[in-house]
Amino acid sequence: MAGRIRDEDIALVRERTSIAEVISDTVTLKSAGGGNLKGLCPFHDEKSPSFNVSPARNVFYCFGCGVGGDAIKFLMDAEHLTFVESVERLADRAGIQLRYVENDQSAPRARPQQGQKQRLVAAHAAAVEFYQAQLTTAGARPAREFLARRGFDRAAAQRYGCGFAPDAWDLLTKHLRQQGFSHDELVTGGLSRPSRSGTLIDRFRRRLMWPIRDIAGDVIGFGARKLFDEDDGPKYLNTPETPIYKKSHVLYGIDQAKREIAKQGRVVVVEGYTDVMACHLAGVPTAVATCGTAFGTDHIGVLRRLLLDTDAVAGEVIFTFDGDAAGQKAALRAFEDDQRFVGRTFIAVSPDNMDPCDLRLAKGDLAIRDLVARREPLVDFALRHVLNRYDLDTVDGRVEAMRRAAPLVAKIKDLEKRPEYVRKLAGDLGMEIEPVQRAVLAAANAPGEREAPAPPRGRARPAVPAVDSPESMVEREALKLALQEPVLAGPMFDAVEAAEYRHPVHVEVRTAIAAAGGVAVAAGGAVWIEAVRDACTDLAAQALVGELAVEPLRLDGEPDPRYVSITMARLQWGSVTARIRDLKSKIQRINPVNQKDEYFALFGELLSLEQHARALREQAAGGL
Repeated sequence: MAGRIRDEDIALVRERTSIAEVISDTVTLKSAGGGNLKGLCPFHDEKSPSFNVSPARNVFYCFGCGVGGDAIKFLMDAEHLTFVESVERLADRAGIQLRYVENDQSAPRARPQQGQKQRLVAAHAAAVEFYQAQLTTAGARPAREFLARRGFDRAAAQRYGCGFAPDAWDLLTKHLRQQGFSHDELVTGGLSRPSRSGTLIDRFRRRLMWPIRDIAGDVIGFGARKLFDEDDGPKYLNTPETPIYKKSHVLYGIDQAKREIAKQGRVVVVEGYTDVMACHLAGVPTAVATCGTAFGTDHIGVLRRLLLDTDAVAGEVIFTFDGDAAGQKAALRAFEDDQRFVGRTFIAVSPDNMDPCDLRLAKGDLAIRDLVARREPLVDFALRHVLNRYDLDTVDGRVEAMRRAAPLVAKIKDLEKRPEYVRKLAGDLGMEIEPVQRAVLAAANAPGEREAPAPPRGRARPAVPAVDSPESMVEREALKLALQEPVLAGPMFDAVEAAEYRHPVHVEVRTAIAAAGGVAVAAGGAVWIEAVRDACTDLAAQALVGELAVEPLRLDGEPDPRYVSITMARLQWGSVTARIRDLKSKIQRINPVNQKDEYFALFGELLSLEQHARALREQAAGGL
């Protein structure tokens, strides 16, 4: 493996990178006062700018969707890159030569040797060039004619990297071997395979080729379409599973669609390579397709990351399937996966049962856009499919249809929509609403379908101050000082432990600050904020770190040691007075005669706490 980037080089990249310049490439930023900048968030749709950038601390945070971090994190989210890819891109931008280490003990190297993944990606890149060149040859005429019949010209073929595997046994293999790729690399990458005689031959022959790229744009495999009747292989032949090609994770077209998916909060899932091309060219740039496998859990994970599929940001997933039996079966499988998405799921079926590519050929680009616009909720489609299987003019048919449809309604994740679908199902069945309600409730309470039980009654919960309470505001101010002014906060902040905080999320952030090494040793800036964020074990705490990193302090002018002292004293004073109240209550319940030792011990503790409270009150005098 190539190893990891040296920590010092990552820190240098952060130091030399202007986050404002990086973000300004995609977001128009305007002054927000106090040296901060603001603009419309690139990660969710909004009318008023809630996306804030702090050039002084080299961090960003969106108060609308909660995304935040440094320049590295921005590229990871905006470009959908890995951490290493983001660091390398910023290093190239800043003119920094990165050094890599094999492990924590080895010496750094100026440039890593290519590991297996890099070698296999390089081999596929060379194969793309080879196949594209072959598409212009005389033998590739059937491939060019196929593309033309499907409505794709030379520009479209070049945009999607289409190529042709020639009628030769080992032409690609020899070409790649001459470029320095080994026998094992070609076999491992799925580009070549051993023949019966043991010699190495090309995996693909006499086929139209589509390069399959990962989300970063690297070619990791190929899809090959049969062109000749005498070819006894399958209609489509894909790269086998390799170290870089996992078909359950791959979505064709994701490299070109990712930005629009993130921007629009919508993805259109189609069934084939030509369908993706047709949608993109027709003005539906969010289309993707699976590669030789059914749409599954891993694909959902990829799309959720692109869609920012959370409770706060719910996107749309639109499936397009043929109207035939196989397409309807695929749609019902998709409904089973509906619960894995937070966002809404839809289906779009052409009235003529044509796939998007055929629809574009027959009726033009507008028909593709209309198909997507006329989408319907996937649950409506699933219910209609179930009801169509029964004779609703008979009692037996209506009852059986109700039994089969009730579990679908019970699976609707939006609880507020279930009553409406109960009424709709009752109307479609021609039945009273009460028996349908009972059937849906029974399905919801069936084993494996129960909702999370309510917390047991009578269990005491610790009192949590409201977010806008004076106690919470003081805690937030203390945490802001630690994140924004660690050098100033220093030992004064570290001396107040997490136990002094009352709000659970504030406790988590304070614990993360300690786990990151404490304020006294922090240098500040984006590196420090990212270290605290990474130490958080709670998503809400991670979001709060980004928010507090850019939220202005509650004072006019620059903070000084006196302001830190006042803030920390007020934070402790609230905690100490709460303990005093608890201690007084406990003393009142103790018999000073029969429990004399415990009584005097608690009384001594009370005196000490009250003395400490008076000192804190004096320290906090002067106000915020």
